[in-house]
Amino acid sequence: MGSTILNPYISFNGYAREAMEFYQSVLGGKLELNTFGESGVPDAPPDQIMHALLATDAGYTIMASDTPPGMPYQPGQNISISLSGDEADRLRGYFQGLSAGGNVVMPMEKQMWGDEFGMLTDKFGIAWMVNISGT
Repeated sequence: MGSTILNPYISFNGYAREAMEFYQSVLGGKLELNTFGESGVPDAPPDQIMHALLATDAGYTIMASDTPPGMPYQPGQNISISLSGDEADRLRGYFQGLSAGGNVVMPMEKQMWGDEFGMLTDKFGIAWMVNISGT
């Protein structure tokens, strides 16, 4: 029997490689990068990313690409990424790492629903929510 996963797909404006390498430095895992040049896409910057896949040891998957020429780029307006679970130290570390150079919107704090929760926007304009259950 097969399985399916749900993951975000993020579009960047020429800095997908830098963003995905940053996410890998925080979350760990294996990063696969394919450029427009390798894929033979005409009229696209050959070194920009056509498809990136980050598969982390914790089971997270993030996909991304640079926006191809002729397509509109609207940073951070329709994406938010949620990391949640009960591994408090790991999740706090992710929150701290992702906030480097970014903006903490809501610090990690105990919430009325009983979990520890925080929100931030990373240095690439991507919104992240981190929820630690049962703290």
